[in-house]
Amino acid sequence: MNMVLYETLRLYSPVIFTERKAAQDIKLGDLTIPKDTVVTFPFPIIHRNKKYWGDDADDFNNPLRFADGFSKAAKHPNALIAFSMGPRVCIGQNFAMLEAKIGMAMILQRFFFTLSPNYKHAPVNNILLQPQFGVPIILKPIHASNA
Repeated sequence: MNMVLYETLRLYSPVIFTERKAAQDIKLGDLTIPKDTVVTFPFPIIHRNKKYWGDDADDFNNPLRFADGFSKAAKHPNALIAFSMGPRVCIGQNFAMLEAKIGMAMILQRFFFTLSPNYKHAPVNNILLQPQFGVPIILKPIHASNA
């Protein structure tokens, strides 16, 4: 389940960017970032970069890329930044992952589910990335009720 959640977060991070202000002049290769410059890190661009993720970077088809953990999933160990990283990593990261796993486990114990044919893929940034028209799903019980 971790691998599926990481692949989902890679393609659809709840927060789509973060900003940091340079505390001092920084040299990155040939680029100089002056002190007090605000730098924006766009998660979707980094998470779909074929240089780091391969030719299938735009597709949700390879959760196995996370089989050895998220730091080894791409050609750069910091290519997955859905919760940011370093000293400013999201304090709720572990809780969010645990909550998602528990929720999915509870659903999958009781139901099969498929996307409704009415689903329209339209992610939109409303502070957090959300499906513009919701995600209608069809739930079918795994076991027939004895009641």
